[in-house]
Amino acid sequence: MDDRFNTIAGWALFAGIIALGGAIVSSKVFDTERPEEMGYAIEGVEAEGDGGAAAGPSLNTLLASADPAKGEKVFAKCAACHTVNQGGANGVGPNLYATLGKPLGHIPGFAYSDALKSVGGTWTFEALDKWLKSPRDFAPGTKMTFAGLGNAEDRANIIAYINAQGSNLPLPAADAAPAAGEAANAAAPADNAAGAEAGNAANAAE
Repeated sequence: MDDRFNTIAGWALFAGIIALGGAIVSSKVFDTERPEEMGYAIEGVEAEGDGGAAAGPSLNTLLASADPAKGEKVFAKCAACHTVNQGGANGVGPNLYATLGKPLGHIPGFAYSDALKSVGGTWTFEALDKWLKSPRDFAPGTKMTFAGLGNAEDRANIIAYINAQGSNLPLPAADAAPAAGEAANAAAPADNAAGAEAGNAANAAE
C-alpha cells in the first residue's frame, strides 16, 4: 500500500515539475511586456493631438469675417478687470484702449508682471490671439488668472472689438482657398484608402 502511495505521489510531483518548467519556458518564448505605444502605425494617418484633427480656419480668415458686436459681448468676461474706453482707469488689469500695435507693457506706472514684460514685442493680432487663448502659455508665470478662450471665433471677435477701440488697424484679408490641384492631392489619400478597403472586402468575399 505504501509503495503504491509513494508511486502516485512521485508521479504527481513529477507532473508538477513538468508544468512549472513549461510555464517558465513559455514565459521566455512569449514576451508579454506591455509596449510603450499601443497599436500599430498606419501609413498616412496621423496620431491625435499632433495635427491629426482639422486645424480649422486661420486667424486671418476668422478676423476677415469677425464681428466686433459679438466681440463686445465676449469682452464682458474681461470687464471685471479691464476697461477699454479712452481714458479709462486701470483696474486689476490695464486699460486696453488703443492696445493693438503698442508694445507689451506699454502703460506707464502699471505693475505688469515680469513674465509678460520678458516676452517683448508688440500686441499684434497673432500675439493677442495667443494671449487670449492661454495667458499662461503665452507668458509663463503671468499674474493673469484668466484661463483663456478656447473658441477661435470668439477670440477673433474680441480682437476685432478691441481693435475698434482706438487702434483701428486694418484687419487682414481671408486666406485664399486651396487651389483645385491641391484639393485633389489632399483628397487622393482618402480615395486610395477607400479603394484599398474595397479591395480587401472583395478578397475576403472570394
